Amino acid sequence: MKGQRTEIWKKEEYSYEGAHGFIPVMVSYMHEDDKIHPAMVVVPGGGYRQVSRTEAHLVAMDFYEADYNVFVLVYTVNPLDEVPLEMQPLQDISRAIRMIRGKAEEYRITPEQIAVCGFSAGGHLCASLSVHWKDIKDPDPVYDRVSNRPDAAILAYPVITAGKAAHPGSFVALFGENPDQKDLDYMSLEKHVTADTPPCFLWQTATDESVPVENSYLFAKACKEAGVPYAHHVFSDGVHGMSVATEDWLEERGREPYTMEQIRLLSEAILRGETRFEKKTGEELLAKYGISRSAPEKWSRDEKEHLRKVLKEVGAWRMLAKCWLAAVWDV
Repeated sequence: MKGQRTEIWKKEEYSYEGAHGFIPVMVSYMHEDDKIHPAMVVVPGGGYRQVSRTEAHLVAMDFYEADYNVFVLVYTVNPLDEVPLEMQPLQDISRAIRMIRGKAEEYRITPEQIAVCGFSAGGHLCASLSVHWKDIKDPDPVYDRVSNRPDAAILAYPVITAGKAAHPGSFVALFGENPDQKDLDYMSLEKHVTADTPPCFLWQTATDESVPVENSYLFAKACKEAGVPYAHHVFSDGVHGMSVATEDWLEERGREPYTMEQIRLLSEAILRGETRFEKKTGEELLAKYGISRSAPEKWSRDEKEHLRKVLKEVGAWRMLAKCWLAAVWDV
């Protein structure tokens, strides 16, 4: 069964002020058989301002076809710097892992084989849980008794540091324009890797112009120093946000709309005059994210032809990650 939505919070548990009726969800891709499967939680990127369409369905289907039961996490974001997110996305992913592990029998998954796969800011979120999982308490005592530690993490062109190689916009979305240094230090994840951090697979392109490649190097170095099993692949060419790096990604296929729910609800609230933003901002959001009409093509013809030449190299990450997971889990 593909596409089933499950809200991860009850309304009374969820209080992010910029939600405008949105509640984070998991969208599941479940095999309809009697087998027990490993689980993959896909966490798209988007600078903590959107949940990217291009890193959701295509990634989920790739792991589904590799025999995983897959859950795409549509977590809380901050599209217009309305309310700093602070720890809300980390609470979201923590609850999702607890929910999946706590319902392992229902979801037909192995509770000791739950991996997370995050892209860009989604990679930061997965890495945040990987290093800070002990800190995150759940308001529901039933879930709080269930471990929220991932059993492995795949980090694709991840935001890692708030230091010199930072992706500044991600940290503005989390903490606002004037964050406390202690918050930035807490979310500079290379500083918090310990022996309890789960095994990590990192990949990025050397030519990434959005999130400097130093981010993945910093985290890989921290894993090495802490004795955490890891793999680190840097591909010679490619842009930020290459997702599965296939022809479908390049041609912008598989852009399922379910990741856009919070932005749609925010836009509708703006158009109703319920926010401090002008109505044209709501219209611009709907257009920018391809909700009210098709978004313009992302690549020029020359850019597309260049990217087509590197798809095979960069796309190898999918096979490498699955082989690595099989070795880590000895399956």
